[in-house]
Amino acid sequence: MGMGDCIFCKIAKDEIESKIVYQDPDAVAFEDINPRAPVHIVIIPRKHIERISQVGKGDNALIGKLFFIATKLAREKNIESSGYRLVINCNKDAGQEVFHLHLHLLGGRKFAWPPG
Repeated sequence: MGMGDCIFCKIAKDEIESKIVYQDPDAVAFEDINPRAPVHIVIIPRKHIERISQVGKGDNALIGKLFFIATKLAREKNIESSGYRLVINCNKDAGQEVFHLHLHLLGGRKFAWPPG
């Protein structure tokens, strides 16, 4: 799938409506359309990277920024104290459905371990 077909690229370009909760020149965060927890936010870089295994050395700051955004949103959604989970799936067997790197912020309920 190329960038032109990528649903997350289209959300980042505001071509597909989504409930955006954060955006800046590098990243966009929006509520998941199929939430797995009371708080389920998807955080994406605007740059199209298909999977975490394709992150290059030049992407270090961008990846760090995604985690910074996640912690900011966890604080804003009042799940910082109770706890939250950050998830990145890589490839189909791990559950990756959209091949544009994304970070799931999940919280608002108790989670089991191990996941999956």
